[in-house]
Amino acid sequence: MPEKYDLLDRRFEKLISSHADVEQLYTGCRFAEGPAYFAGGRYLIWSDIPNNRLLRYDETDGSVSVFRQPSGYANGNTVDRVGRLISCEHGTRKVTRTEHNGAITTLAENWNGKRLNSPNDVVVKSDETIWFTDPPYGIDDDYSGNKGESEIGASHVYRINLRSGIVEAAITDMVRPNGLAFSPDERKLYVVDSGRTHGLDYPAHIRVFNVDDDNRVSGGTVFAEATVGIFDGMRIDTDGRIWTSAGDGVHAYEPDGTLIGKIRVPEVVGNLCFGGARNNILYICATKSLYAVHLLVKGVRTY
Repeated sequence: MPEKYDLLDRRFEKLISSHADVEQLYTGCRFAEGPAYFAGGRYLIWSDIPNNRLLRYDETDGSVSVFRQPSGYANGNTVDRVGRLISCEHGTRKVTRTEHNGAITTLAENWNGKRLNSPNDVVVKSDETIWFTDPPYGIDDDYSGNKGESEIGASHVYRINLRSGIVEAAITDMVRPNGLAFSPDERKLYVVDSGRTHGLDYPAHIRVFNVDDDNRVSGGTVFAEATVGIFDGMRIDTDGRIWTSAGDGVHAYEPDGTLIGKIRVPEVVGNLCFGGARNNILYICATKSLYAVHLLVKGVRTY
């Protein structure tokens, strides 16, 4: 097994090619985060949070350009079911949607009359509800947002019902909810708790919740503990495996919770997503750079 991969379980061998390099596509960010792939245009949008900009990687020619600056100190991004960009903005403390004509629509900015902390990561379910996490990282200082006070006084996972416009708290017992992703059948929701950033006694794990037909959430057992650094963003492949960021690269977990392998990345990974014409390219945002690696498995399409 080449040094770019760590084989911890024989099942990992079927997912990666020994010929596939981890390619650095771009460097020059202060903190790269929130990749979102647009299949129709074959391009990727990602955040450079401290530089207050969104960058665009063109898959057809390898060029990189500024998509938007200022970006509201955007962090996590995703694509909705009709190809619109959904962003979590630290600076504005909002979840926004970029329309096809470029206009920006606010989807969420408060809960129970109080301003959100600093929305962090976001996913769109097939019923078009939007789920996002809201830790206070963007108001902790002026580096990745605007320093401020938490009006809510806690960090929750929220659900936006676009039909009613209501923002509901779906999970309220986490320290610093961060990355999140649904299983292929959307019956399970995986959520990172990165509370370890604020003390060794706080969690650095992924929890898994059950989701019923009415979007009620239950359970919340610990799925995996971080072995290097903390978890941040994650995505799911079509077989239900979890691919998550970590301090030494990308970690791959079977649905049974077994850590089966790692993709080594020379920078601390913040987030990742699947893309490419076959949805088998794993795009990786790692501190200053954007990387990519071709896998032998496809990601769940959420666009």
